[in-house]
Amino acid sequence: MITTSKLTLSFGSKTLFQDVSVKFVPGNCYGLIGANGAGKSTLLKIIAGDILPTEGQIHVEPGATLSVLKQDQFAYDDEKALDTVMMGYKKLYKIYKERQELYAKDELSDAEGERVGNLEGEFGELDGYRHETDAAMMLSELGLTEELHDKEMKYLEAADKFKVLLAQALFAEPDILLLDEPTNHLDYQTIVWLEDYLLDFKNTVIVVSHDRHFLNKVCTHIADVDYGKIKIYPGNYSFWRQASELAIQQRQDQAAKDSKKVQQLEEFVRRFSANASKSKQATSRKKLIEKLRPDELPVSIRRAPFIQFKAQRSLGNRVLQAENISIHIEGVAACKNLSFEITKGEKVAIIGKNSVAKTALLSVIAGEQTPDTGHLKWGESVQHAYFPKDNNAYFDSDLSLLDWLMEGSPIEDSQEIRGYLGRMLFSGDEVNKAVRVLSGGEKARAMFSRMMLKEPNVLIFDEPTDHLDLESISALNTALEQVSDCIIFTSHDTQLLNTVANRIIEISETGFIDHRSNLEDYMNNHIVQEKREALALC
Repeated sequence: MITTSKLTLSFGSKTLFQDVSVKFVPGNCYGLIGANGAGKSTLLKIIAGDILPTEGQIHVEPGATLSVLKQDQFAYDDEKALDTVMMGYKKLYKIYKERQELYAKDELSDAEGERVGNLEGEFGELDGYRHETDAAMMLSELGLTEELHDKEMKYLEAADKFKVLLAQALFAEPDILLLDEPTNHLDYQTIVWLEDYLLDFKNTVIVVSHDRHFLNKVCTHIADVDYGKIKIYPGNYSFWRQASELAIQQRQDQAAKDSKKVQQLEEFVRRFSANASKSKQATSRKKLIEKLRPDELPVSIRRAPFIQFKAQRSLGNRVLQAENISIHIEGVAACKNLSFEITKGEKVAIIGKNSVAKTALLSVIAGEQTPDTGHLKWGESVQHAYFPKDNNAYFDSDLSLLDWLMEGSPIEDSQEIRGYLGRMLFSGDEVNKAVRVLSGGEKARAMFSRMMLKEPNVLIFDEPTDHLDLESISALNTALEQVSDCIIFTSHDTQLLNTVANRIIEISETGFIDHRSNLEDYMNNHIVQEKREALALC
């Protein structure tokens, strides 16, 4: 069990949360949510003991084991993938490592031989052989082939490194599991695997995630960081959203009723305070006014941008034709001989286990790079806009945000541009901030602003929800649902894939699968097909 007592955390003059007293109970999975900068990741660091609160206390049950999903993908570059997973069980790994080092010697002294015997006993007592097998099995289930298990981490792709770190966090089956954005970098099959794992997990989980489908699937409770407090709600994310919106509406309705009543009482006091026969009633109403006068409603730090994509030009039926597209990355085939045609009204999600391959394909489609073989042909009416996964090159400038957005914009009125930025949550002096210092979420919203100003009829997005908070993701989701022309995109957000896509193209180094549906329907068909193939082999 984890309990906090009057927990307060401040950085300078900024207080993230104050006097927080909450309890995290074993057997529950808590989704930790809040706006960017609310202090979600910081709270995980406090629980893990990495930083100290400004005031108050946090108590973790004595003897409880705790595991944290590491975010530094380069910390284990010189370690083998399997060894990195084993490190998640510290006591076992210490024995495992010393045992390996001794066995690697050509010849052992008597003392070393005796030590090996002791280590074998300790390793056996901890069921080390089973755990070693379990670590390898977990890597395989996460999509890493056996040949990658003994490779050093520095030779793995970023997505595979993240899977190894995820396996490390899960490996020891800790009493307390802290996961910060665990679905980032994961393909849909691995996300499903993680969902199933957490549903079977019996201990305490606290997870920070912006994946609404994931939060709905695994969470028993939602811990909401807002108004400088942390409040725990039973139920998943959808239940929390309904409950919190209802609570806000009730507070606003009650405040409106109280304000109206106060106005009526104040009118009575003005009319009759000088009247001797009514003076007692007027005095009584003055006291009632003080009781009814509504307190100022607390201000939420949550804000949702207004995102809307409108096309300046009507889109013809033929959008894009790809013929025999092949892309190699460092000599390895990322995709091979892709041929497909996209037409008006299609919202195509590109999925697959290789995130680098998906990014490369979208970059080719957007005209940012040339395929190794094949060619693309756009429809004559197409005007496309591109949101790259790595947008840092767009912000390598000392221009202010206002000047950056005006550069190349069809709108010359700076006030109108300010209006665009205001709707994207940039207000006041924020528009004068240099673009190179913007946060990841701010850069994403700035890119959305630029795309909206272009008024394209084909939108290309590579992982647009990265760095966004839940409110911005929901706003983007709604905007993309309303687009009627054409979208080509990648995303690890399951709900976005299910509600926006009407066509799925899954790519691999050997080919691709084309399915006209959303992700859920595609997965159901895919799983059924895999079962049929497995039965055919039996």
